Amino acid sequence: MSKFLVSLTNLKKTFHQGQETLQVLRGINLTLSPGESVALVGPSGSGKSTLLQTAGLLEKSDGGEVVIEGTQCSSLNDSERSHVRRNVLGFVYQFHHLLPEFNAEENIILPQLINRTPFHAAQERARYLLEEVGLLERADHRPARLSGGEQQRVAIIRALANKPKILLADEPTGNLDEYTAISVFEKLLHLVRQEKLAALIATHNMDLAQRMDRIVMLQEGHLHEIS
Repeated sequence: MSKFLVSLTNLKKTFHQGQETLQVLRGINLTLSPGESVALVGPSGSGKSTLLQTAGLLEKSDGGEVVIEGTQCSSLNDSERSHVRRNVLGFVYQFHHLLPEFNAEENIILPQLINRTPFHAAQERARYLLEEVGLLERADHRPARLSGGEQQRVAIIRALANKPKILLADEPTGNLDEYTAISVFEKLLHLVRQEKLAALIATHNMDLAQRMDRIVMLQEGHLHEIS
């Protein structure tokens, strides 16, 4: 079995807008290992979100292969792709998208209950994760009573609730001020290493990118590693 949790090979994605054809991904190759954080950088509109969505099986590629835990995913049907997303992948976005009517702990418990985790185990996992990011004392607070940084920390650990092996994050600190962004990002990287995740994190912030294990740049449809 491959040592890589994720392997993208010659990945291609094209969008058609009227008479125009836009080649966003032109043969992307990338591997991610357990415990490794990789920064995805590039100009606005370069296709970073498209790459994350294709790697995360939210979009189907037009060519190439996405291999997750040794499984070639191009031939999977919609149900099988959903199963991989639910059990192997975790997603974090720029906006927290927390459920406003539930408190922080409940927002982390709910995805586990949907995945048929017993309530006691789900609650134990939620409290462990809240403690890891310094929010256990805020467990009973609804999102409206949390700061922006606290909301995003809850969003991050909600993505880890079902113990995924791969984390895909799209500008996870893009809405935060510089000081808060650094604090939240450090918590995120700590969890990546603690949980031995393979993480691909899109960011415009080169200071944050340099805190990760590797940096890759997406430009004109091609991926280049930055030393």
